[in-house]
Amino acid sequence: MSIFSKIVAGEIPCYKVAENEQFFAFLDIKPLTEGHTLVIPKKEVDYIFDLDTEIYSGLFLFAKKVAEAIEQSIDCQRIGVAVIGMEVPHAHIHLVPMQTEGDMVISKPKLKLSAEEMQKIAEKISANFKL
Repeated sequence: MSIFSKIVAGEIPCYKVAENEQFFAFLDIKPLTEGHTLVIPKKEVDYIFDLDTEIYSGLFLFAKKVAEAIEQSIDCQRIGVAVIGMEVPHAHIHLVPMQTEGDMVISKPKLKLSAEEMQKIAEKISANFKL
């Protein structure tokens, strides 16, 4: 069971942003920028292109709604999207609020935000999320 499956099961805490029957979104605990969010299918599949077509399509439609909520919550020029999939063996999409392309450099130093800051960000995005 991946760490993301444990998050979905409630075994590991997270800063949840959005959820429906099939998908889950939560803040990355090592964010590139404020509001950096991970969007996952609840069903654990390692490689995003191994998802069945319905789940794959649904994941991106759910991610779009999460991105819209992030845009309403975080000052940014746009939301960057990345699928890297090497860090955790559970398909996931990174949504990163960007001011410049440099904000998407995965190897750059991560932000260090307090639990209180993370919770406020998650609550703000969640409040703007619409199914």
